[in-house]
Amino acid sequence: MTRRATLRTTHDDPAALAAALTPDNTDSMDTTVEGDELITTIERDSTGGLQSTVDDYVVNVTVAQTVIDATRTHTDTNHE
Repeated sequence: MTRRATLRTTHDDPAALAAALTPDNTDSMDTTVEGDELITTIERDSTGGLQSTVDDYVVNVTVAQTVIDATRTHTDTNHE
């Protein structure tokens, strides 16, 4: 039996976030962008595997968004 989780998060630039996350995505993950949403579906054969992958993904999203925000803040500050 396959277990599945779909995560939807809203961002100012979901395409940039998707691009930042792509190198860490596995074959069990599918990420798309719809409007301002980043949508990732994860399928795993075990509940534990699904939980681990979801946990890793949430951390990766948090770190990527933090880096994107910091970069934009730094870039905006340098142009003033």
